[in-house]
Amino acid sequence: MKKRFIAGAICPKCKAMDTMGLTKENGVETVTCVSCGHLMSQPEEHVVQEVRPNEQVIGIFKQE
Repeated sequence: MKKRFIAGAICPKCKAMDTMGLTKENGVETVTCVSCGHLMSQPEEHVVQEVRPNEQVIGIFKQE
């Protein structure tokens, strides 16, 4: 799996810059800080639509 780093991104947990790596697997984007291990994920829209109403997706990642 290929990891792409996000230039200028700051980890919300440890505040380190340029340590956030983005991977994508099974329609879910995952961002991980290589410094502290903080993890965020965001499913693609078609994945969100497949989640049943009573289930929850943990760690939605939204870029600002």
